[in-house]
Amino acid sequence: MERPAGTVPDSPGSYQFKDAHGRVIYVGKASSLRARIASYFADPRTLHPRTAAMVEAAATVEWIEVRNEVEALMLEYGLIKQHRPRFNVRLRDDKTYPLLAVTVDEPWPRAMVMRGRKRRGTRYFGPFAHAWAIRDTLDLLLRTFPVRTCSPAKYRQHERLGRPCLLYHIKKCAGPCVGAVGPEEYRAQVEGLTAFLDGDSEPITEALEAEMRDAAAAQDYERAARARDRLGAVHTALERQQMVGERDEDVDVVGLAESELEAAVQVFHVRRGRVVGTHGSIVDKVEDVGTAGLLARVLGQMYGEAPVPGWPKALLVPEMPEGAEALGAWLTGLRGSTVEIRVPQRGDKRALAETVAHNAAEALTRHRTRRASDHNARSRALAELQALLALPVAPLRIECYDMAHLQGTDYVGSMVVLEDGLPARREYRRFAIRTVAGNDDYAAMREVLSRRLRAYLAERDAPTEGGGAERDAPAEGGGAERDAPTRRAAAKFRYPPQLLLVDGGKGQLSVAVDVVRELGLADTIPVAALAKEHEEVFVPGSGVPVRVPRGSEALYMLQVVRDEAHRFANAFHRERRGTRMTRSALDGVPGLGPVRRDRLVAHFGTVAKVRAASLEDLLALGWLPEAVARGVYARLRETPDAPPLA
Repeated sequence: MERPAGTVPDSPGSYQFKDAHGRVIYVGKASSLRARIASYFADPRTLHPRTAAMVEAAATVEWIEVRNEVEALMLEYGLIKQHRPRFNVRLRDDKTYPLLAVTVDEPWPRAMVMRGRKRRGTRYFGPFAHAWAIRDTLDLLLRTFPVRTCSPAKYRQHERLGRPCLLYHIKKCAGPCVGAVGPEEYRAQVEGLTAFLDGDSEPITEALEAEMRDAAAAQDYERAARARDRLGAVHTALERQQMVGERDEDVDVVGLAESELEAAVQVFHVRRGRVVGTHGSIVDKVEDVGTAGLLARVLGQMYGEAPVPGWPKALLVPEMPEGAEALGAWLTGLRGSTVEIRVPQRGDKRALAETVAHNAAEALTRHRTRRASDHNARSRALAELQALLALPVAPLRIECYDMAHLQGTDYVGSMVVLEDGLPARREYRRFAIRTVAGNDDYAAMREVLSRRLRAYLAERDAPTEGGGAERDAPAEGGGAERDAPTRRAAAKFRYPPQLLLVDGGKGQLSVAVDVVRELGLADTIPVAALAKEHEEVFVPGSGVPVRVPRGSEALYMLQVVRDEAHRFANAFHRERRGTRMTRSALDGVPGLGPVRRDRLVAHFGTVAKVRAASLEDLLALGWLPEAVARGVYARLRETPDAPPLA
C-alpha cells in the first residue's frame, strides 16, 4: 500500500484501513491522525509482524476527523461494532451467561431466566455464572415477592380455566391469572423484587421486620409467621450475595489474564456494596498491543452498551488503560455523572481486584484446557503443522527444549513432550548442564540435544533381550552392573520425536540442525524453532519464518508446548538453585549431615529463618546436639564461635 496522497490532518480522529475489495480490515483512533498513520509506513522490517501483515493486506487508508479524543473513542467503537475488522482485537463471551429478567412492560410482569439477545421493556440482572444460581435465588425471593414465572401460554391457559397453578397454592405466585391480586399490589411486588436485585435491600428488610412486629403486637400470629418466613428468605438470598464494600459503592472490578494469543477478562459488578453479577470474555489478540492497549480496547467494546447492572461510579482496573482520560470522559457521558477509573493499591479493593484477576487466570486456563482437549482441534493442529512445516507425517510426538539459568549459574535444560497433541508428563525430562561454563545458550542446547539423541541411538542400536553377549559385556574398567544405569537412562529416550522444536530463533535452530546431522538423524527427525518475540517459526533451509496463521490450532499447539517447556525448565532451575543455596550456607558444619540439615530447614521453613533464629532457638531443638547448634549459629553469622549462654 502506498502512502495516502495529500496531507493527513494533525487532529484527533479515527482511521480505517481497507483491502482491495473495500472491506474495512482495521479501525484505530488517534489524537494526531498524521503521526499515527505515518507510523504504519515505516520500514516493514521494523514493524511487528501482525502490523506488517495488516499493512500488506490493506489497499487504502481513510480517516474521519473529530473534535477531541472522546469523540474519536466513540467513533472507533461504532466503526468496530459495524465492520468487525479482522485485524482488531476481538472480544467474545467465553460462554453465554444467564440473566434474570423481569418483563416490566407487561400488564402482569413475570420473572424468568434467559440468555442471548436482550429486548426493550425488560429489566435484566446479573449476569450469573450458572443458571441454577439464578433459579435458587429466584426461588427464595418468590416467597417474599410472589410474582409470576409462567410463560404467556400457561398464563392464558389458567386464566381461561379460572384455576391457579401449584405455585399459587405454595405461596410463590400472587395469582394474577385468577384475579387474586390487584394491579397496584402486584406492581408493588414487582418493584420490590427489582429493587432487591438492584442491591437496595435495607428498605425491604425493614418493612418486613415492621410487618412482623405489628402482626405479633396485634396477635395475628399467622401473618407474623408469614412475614418471618419472607424475611428469612430475604436474609438467605442476601447471604448468597458477597458483601465486598460500603453500601453506597457502585463499582465494576476488572481482572485480566493473558497469553501471547489470547486473554481472559473477568468483571465483578458491585452494586451497593454487594456482588450482583459477573461477566467473562475471551479476547483474540489479533492486534499487537500491550496490556494497557488491550484494556482500552476491551473496555471500549464492553461498555459501548450499558452493562446489565447499570453504569458504575468507578471502574477498578489492573493497569491504567491507554487514553484513560478520554475513556473516563466517554463513560461519564454515557452514565450522566462522573465515572472514575483507577488502580486499587491497598485494602479491600486491592484484595477484591486480586480475586477477580485470579478468576480471569482460571478462566483462561479452563479455556486453553478445553481447547487442548478437543480431539478435532488437535487433529486439525497436527494436520496444519504437517502441511505448514512440510513434515513427512503428522507429528504425533513433539518434543520441545528450553534452557534456564541465572547469569550462567544453575544451568538446566528441559524436554517436554506432546503425544497426539496432549502433554505426556511421564515423558518429560530434565537436564543439569555439565560442560558449559558461563552464559552460552547455544552450547547448553547442543549438550542437551546431544545427550538426548545419543541416548535414543544407544537404545535403538542395543541388541534385544537375550540377543547375545554384547549386552552383558563389561564396560571398560567395570562389570556389567556398572553399565546398567546407562542402559536404564537410554530406555527413557527410546522413541524419536516426529518434530523436534527448540525455543529460540535461527541460532538455536542451527544448533539443532548440526546435532541431528552429526548423529546421522537429519533424514529421521525434522527440526524447527519457535521465536517467542514474534511467534515466528523457522525451519532449516529457509531464511524467512514460516507463516503460521494467527488464531490457528497449529500456532496454539506450538505455543502450548513452548510455554510448557519454559515452565518446566524454570521449575527445575529454581529447585537446583534453592538446593545449592541451602547447601552453600549449611555445608561444612561438623555433625550436620544431609538428614539433620534437611530437618533443620524444614523446622524453620527457610535458610533465612534458620539464620534469623537465636542460639537459644537452636539449642531448644532436642534432636540437635549442642555442639552442632553452636556450629550452625556461628556459620550463618560468619563468626568464629557462638557466644556462651548467660
